[in-house]
Amino acid sequence: MTERDDDIIGIPGGAESLIGTGGKVDREALFALYEQSGEFDDDNPVTVTFQLARDLEKRLDRYLVDRVPFLSRTALQRLIDEEAVTVNGRIPKASTKLRRGDRIVATLPPPPSSEIPAEEIPLDILFEDAELIIVNKQAGLIVHPARSHKSGTLINGLAWHFKHRSGGALSSVGRDIARPGVVHRLDKMTSGVMVAAKSDTAHWRLAKQFERRTTQKRYLALVHGIPEPEADLIDLPLGKHPTIREKYAVRHDETGKSSQTVYRTLEQFTVRDGADGSTRKYALLELELRTGRTHQIRVHLSHLGYPIVGDDMYGGVHITAAALGAVPTPGTPGAVPLITRQSLHAGLLGIKHPITDAPMEFRAPLAADIQRLIDLLRANGTVRSLSLGGTQLQP
Repeated sequence: MTERDDDIIGIPGGAESLIGTGGKVDREALFALYEQSGEFDDDNPVTVTFQLARDLEKRLDRYLVDRVPFLSRTALQRLIDEEAVTVNGRIPKASTKLRRGDRIVATLPPPPSSEIPAEEIPLDILFEDAELIIVNKQAGLIVHPARSHKSGTLINGLAWHFKHRSGGALSSVGRDIARPGVVHRLDKMTSGVMVAAKSDTAHWRLAKQFERRTTQKRYLALVHGIPEPEADLIDLPLGKHPTIREKYAVRHDETGKSSQTVYRTLEQFTVRDGADGSTRKYALLELELRTGRTHQIRVHLSHLGYPIVGDDMYGGVHITAAALGAVPTPGTPGAVPLITRQSLHAGLLGIKHPITDAPMEFRAPLAADIQRLIDLLRANGTVRSLSLGGTQLQP
């Protein structure tokens, strides 16, 4: 028997059977653990801990490739970037060199099937050719299968679209983690324009554009309060929330990653609350991303004291018709929220075509629920419109 480079010192839930020959995590055993046990889910994922028995002088990502062979090095680097791996209790980089005594704790998502079931899901296709597809994603639609969400996603809907309507398929890049064709993502409850790649060449070239920040991404958001100044650059580092797993926060420590958001105020609203007579202020903002961190816009605005309307994760409040002094829709109580998700919409995406290099710009019409809320604010409050120069998104 050959000498092991490490010792497995802890797998919660009696899941030691995950480790197969040579200390490698067994894909089928991990899949079965998630499928058959109610103990493991998004809030209580499977983790495995390794303690190095000798110096390896090996990068963390390469070590994990040896231990989790069913995930590609790129996929494992993404897990590291998403802070699902720690070394000695600290957030590492993929390039972190491992030495004797190091303790590696890895959170393992369920290994997805390489087959993406086609599901008929209504999609708003803005553009499509042989290399890419542009969609206006509806709020509530998850982009790709992950953990407990193995169906009902945008990727499932695109698989059906290609099979029954346009032909072709998503790129093979990311297929090992059920993310074929996914170049970038929008939050589940964020609506708007996004691109997916249909060929591997298009995928890598589009990914480079996002990585090099040569794309243009602009959003519309309705926020509580009126930001001062009317336009500014938010330059605050972001990282995982220190205590709440699903949240992110401004972090001025080694876990914080550079994050920049430009905001411009398009309209300011002052309304009298129909319930208690108090004065409420709101603003419609155009936002431009210079980086693409998870929850970036939501965390930045919340941190400054201007949370997005309806974003209860980051301090936003749901608005009712009664609160605006508006007449509710017939048959709908005035206390029912006008919008049940964050009022955030990806309105514009600018890229270069990955094959022809031609500049392309796509705009997604504002989602109906946000548009209705803005219309009611305009109709029932005092409105100040601003023009800050340049071409702006206008709902």
